[in-house]
Amino acid sequence: MDFKVVIPARHGSSRLPGKPLLEIAGRPLIQHVYERARESRAGEIVVATDDESIVAVCREIGADVQLTSSAHLSGSDRIAEVIEARGWPGETLIVNLQGDEPCMPGALIDQVAENLAGHDGVGMATLAHPIADRRSLVDPHVVKVVTDSQGMALYFSRAPVPWHRDEFLRSATMLPSGTPFLRHIGLYAFRADFLRRYVAWPPAPLELAESLEQLRVLWNGADIHVGIATKAPGPGVDTPADLERAAAWLAERASH
Repeated sequence: MDFKVVIPARHGSSRLPGKPLLEIAGRPLIQHVYERARESRAGEIVVATDDESIVAVCREIGADVQLTSSAHLSGSDRIAEVIEARGWPGETLIVNLQGDEPCMPGALIDQVAENLAGHDGVGMATLAHPIADRRSLVDPHVVKVVTDSQGMALYFSRAPVPWHRDEFLRSATMLPSGTPFLRHIGLYAFRADFLRRYVAWPPAPLELAESLEQLRVLWNGADIHVGIATKAPGPGVDTPADLERAAAWLAERASH
């Protein structure tokens, strides 16, 4: 299997401006993300950014980097520009490793690519991991996914889904047994021709309501395969506290 990894890295961030350049353990965040990508079996890794300072850092660490438009509203749009600029064929498999995921194991990058490669006719794949506690289920920052028996996504939500009507009435703390509660992991694989179609679709009402891009795919009647991750990823970085959590995860990883 041959696939590519594109790491969209935007300089602007409402909560953490210049996020890709913020340091964790003395190295910029984007370097840690690039190193996770190098731990995968990807044949090519490209950082796609809108900022010259991020370009400079990537070149210092030896990463292939492409400067893209600052007008893009999402990482998917940025990746689509890379696809066109590099002339990648429609059947190319591309993993979107978000630029704020310094703790995403290379094994999961491989897994999501393998899942897509193993499902002909599906344009997009992602991963999920079982939810084991009630707090995570009701946390709107933890995105949930419900699938069918074949692992195809039925819905993504910030709400606690599926809702077990009877058991949740009986207990305010326990999770019902036998019900698949899944946390969505924000790691995607696309076929290049599918991504070209996806970015041409207008934002969907459900996508805007939940602030979840993947709902645009379901709104337009396309499939997303959801694999069960072989391990849980470490923390992504959205807040200053996340930087500390990521540093602790990386330190623990390095000690083994």
